[in-house]
Amino acid sequence: MRRSLAAVIVVLRKELSDALRDRRTLATVVVSSVLMGPLVLLAISGLVASLESRAEQREVYVAGLVNAPTLRNFLERQTYVVKEAPADFEARLRRSTFSDPVVVVPADFEAALVRGDSPVVEIVSDSANQRSEASTSRIERLLGGFSRERALLSLALRGVSAQLLEPMQIEDRDLASTQTRATRITGMLPYFVMMAVLYGALNAALDTTAGERERGSLEPLLMNPAERWAIVVGKWGAVACVSMLIAVLSSFSFLPGQWVLRSDTLAALFQYGLGEALLFLAVLLPFAAALSAVLMAVAIRCKTFKEAQASASIVILVTSLLPLVNVFNLGGESPWHLWVPALAQNTLMTRVLKGETFNLPQVLIPLVVCIVLTLVGVWFVSRMLRQAALK
Repeated sequence: MRRSLAAVIVVLRKELSDALRDRRTLATVVVSSVLMGPLVLLAISGLVASLESRAEQREVYVAGLVNAPTLRNFLERQTYVVKEAPADFEARLRRSTFSDPVVVVPADFEAALVRGDSPVVEIVSDSANQRSEASTSRIERLLGGFSRERALLSLALRGVSAQLLEPMQIEDRDLASTQTRATRITGMLPYFVMMAVLYGALNAALDTTAGERERGSLEPLLMNPAERWAIVVGKWGAVACVSMLIAVLSSFSFLPGQWVLRSDTLAALFQYGLGEALLFLAVLLPFAAALSAVLMAVAIRCKTFKEAQASASIVILVTSLLPLVNVFNLGGESPWHLWVPALAQNTLMTRVLKGETFNLPQVLIPLVVCIVLTLVGVWFVSRMLRQAALK
């Protein structure tokens, strides 16, 4: 046993030194983990800041503005800047070169109001143009305010109390916490972290198995008298260390990443501190170890690095698609989510971002699944190497 443990340490040191000398692996570690947090938060905050700046501009584009002086008066009293829409606004909205919805006023707008009719006012947008679609609800609320004002004035002229239109008062009460509301914007962060861990383990796992077989350095290694499981554990330990390093750097990269937030609203909502980073690590480290073993088990059956990349694409596809179950599942979380790798980690990290707590069984179930995957993967690689040595 002492000799086997010594072999594990020797192989581990050798694989770690090879991985650190690989510029591709180092670039993956730096780009996918260190810079990921600031870059992702910068992109999200840039989007939120642009939406906020557009809301602060308080501009409304109207087609047929001369037909509605009363509407223009109302909009200006609401401190909005009313602008005439361009003649080709429909074509520009389709091409996404115009980013504001347009209010189209009919020619008989004022005459219909005088007659007591309800003129039809259109809000023209393009659902494929996300920037224009985002402002549609704001314009609808604004025009709804004009309709209510006209109704109240008509009732007041006839001596009818305006309270008759509101037999009850309605108030909204949002049960979501500040952190839960923030996950509507930052809910994609766990997905990016898991993808960084996956691609960080990918190169190292493929290189230490199929890569060594292609280079012809695996057979001399198997000629050593060390136990096969010791060699495999050393190789797996090196791959897992690289993957765990990326998990650590990715989780902590969001701490300085908050410095680059351009949106004050997002900065107030996104509450990510040292405690959240440590909880991320508690979820990610077993997942990184399991991914390393699974990728090695897939690659050990391949003779070339390219063949291993093609085989590992199945693991990449499954790992990237499973977290999307939470997106398409409108019924909320289910108990079976915790038994599915990648989906369980995404679920738990989303809870961390929401500020929710989880009990011990909810942590132990994904941990046990990751341990089983790790043991099965290491056993399979050892078995394949033992067969290769016998041949």
